[in-house]
Amino acid sequence: MEFPSKLIENAVGELSKLPGIGKKTALRLALHLLKAETDTTASLAEALAKMRFEITYCHTCHSISDAEECSICANKLRDHSTVCVVSDIRDVIAIENTAQYQGVYHVLGGVISPIEGIGPSDLNIDSLLARIPDSEVKEVILAISPTMEGDTTAFYLSRKLRDFEGVHISTIARGIPMGGELEYADEITLGRSIVDRQRQAR
Repeated sequence: MEFPSKLIENAVGELSKLPGIGKKTALRLALHLLKAETDTTASLAEALAKMRFEITYCHTCHSISDAEECSICANKLRDHSTVCVVSDIRDVIAIENTAQYQGVYHVLGGVISPIEGIGPSDLNIDSLLARIPDSEVKEVILAISPTMEGDTTAFYLSRKLRDFEGVHISTIARGIPMGGELEYADEITLGRSIVDRQRQAR
């Protein structure tokens, strides 16, 4: 791809490094920013710079935060006796968007993957275990994606969490999504849907 300007070429090169952004999309974005008001481009650059250099991680749950403690952990109206363990910050956002959960979180920062050289010591597992003694935690929900690595991580955590008396370990139900057709569901998902079925009130 030929560019009339080295500056445009550099901008396209940087934008195309973003996930899901190819050269053509990067060029459209660069040209859009070039035509936009100067303040618009400056505001975008400032917001990205602040996000990269000023965002920190919550010292309790490891989610992204503007302060040492995130807004969820700091919220006294949340149910601090229930901790939902997720692998990634995107999972926190997804669960929060459901507006169905009022507990707190713990972000592992990944899953156990021997192939990629990621072991338990590379994740935020020790800090999770350290949160439980002498605290109000009564339930730990393992909300980890049902992949081979995810199931391995959940199994490892469940073994570790069994050492704590009075703490209930649960996992999120896995089943057919709303609007999904049974014939298109994979066997594992369909099987788990049957096993985890809910009895209807009579």
